Amino acid sequence: MTMPYVGALFGTIAGVMAIMLHSSIHKIEEGHLAVYYRGGALLTTPNGPGYHIMLPFITTYRAVQVNFPFSPQTNVYFLHSGGVMIYFDRIEVVNMLVPLAVVDIVRNYTADYDKTLIFNKIHHELNQFCSVHTLQEVYIELFDIIDENLKTALQKDLNVMAPGLTIQAVRVTKPKIPEAIRRNFELMEAEKTRLLITAQTQKVVEKEAETERKKAIIEAQKVAQVAEIQFQQKVMEKETEKRISEIEDAAFLAREKAKADAEYYTAAKFAEANRLKLTPEYLELMKYQAIAANSKIYFGQDIPNMFVEGSNSPLKPNAEQDLL
Repeated sequence: MTMPYVGALFGTIAGVMAIMLHSSIHKIEEGHLAVYYRGGALLTTPNGPGYHIMLPFITTYRAVQVNFPFSPQTNVYFLHSGGVMIYFDRIEVVNMLVPLAVVDIVRNYTADYDKTLIFNKIHHELNQFCSVHTLQEVYIELFDIIDENLKTALQKDLNVMAPGLTIQAVRVTKPKIPEAIRRNFELMEAEKTRLLITAQTQKVVEKEAETERKKAIIEAQKVAQVAEIQFQQKVMEKETEKRISEIEDAAFLAREKAKADAEYYTAAKFAEANRLKLTPEYLELMKYQAIAANSKIYFGQDIPNMFVEGSNSPLKPNAEQDLL
C-alpha cells in the first residue's frame, strides 16, 4: 500500500468522522427543550439547554420552546353576520409549556402543537364570534372583549386536551373592513363624538347651574341661620332681662315684706309692752309724775279729792289760783 493511498484513506476517515461528529453535536438554547426521534419514534427523554450528542443520521431532534413562545398569525379572514368579509391583520398568542408535559404534548400533537391546539381553536372561536355579531359589534362595541374571550376559550380546551400548556395572553389587532364601510364608521364615530361633546358640555353647564343653585341655597341657609341665631340671642337677652327683673322684684318684695313684718312685730311688741304696762300701780305712778311735773298750784276744798282714786268731781274755777 503506497503512502498516497494511506494518506487519502486517513483523510477520508477523518472527514467522515468530522461529518459524523458535526451531525451528532447540537446546541439547545435557553428556554427550549430538545425532543428526540429515533427511527421516527419519539424518545421519552428530552434534553435541556446546552450542547448534546446524538447518533447521527439515526436520531433527529426538535427544539421546543417552553418559556413564553410567541406565536403570531397574520391576515385571518372571517365573514360576519351581515355578510361583509373582514380580516384581522395580526393575532398574537403567548403561551407557556410546562417541561414535564413536553413529551406528551409533542407525542399527541407534534412539535408544532401550537397550530393544532391554538390557531385552529382561534379560527373556530373568531368564526363563531363574527357569525353571531354584527359588524358594529365586532368593529366597535365588543372589540375590547375579544382578547379575553379568546384566552378564556383556549385555556378551557387546553385544560382538557393538553394539561401543562397555559395561555398567558392573546392580542388581536383591529379588524380590517372595506374602505367605504370604514369611512362610514369614521363618520359615525365623529358624529357620536360630537354628540358626546355636546352632551358633556350640556352636563357641564347643568352642573355649573346646579352648583350655583346649591351655592345660593347655602348662602340663603347661612343668612337664615345667622338671622335665627341673632333672633335666639335677642330672645335669650329678653329672657335674661325678664329673669333679672323678676329676681329684683322678688328681692324688693322680700325686703318690703321683711320690713313690714319687722314693723308689725315692733308695733305688736310695743302694744304688748304697753298692755303689760297699763297696770293700776303704773297708772297711779304716771298720775303722780304728771302732777309733780305740773307748775300749777290748786287751792280749794276739792283739792284732796283729786288724789282719791275713782273721783270724778271737777275742780271748781274759784278754787284754784295760779301762782307764778
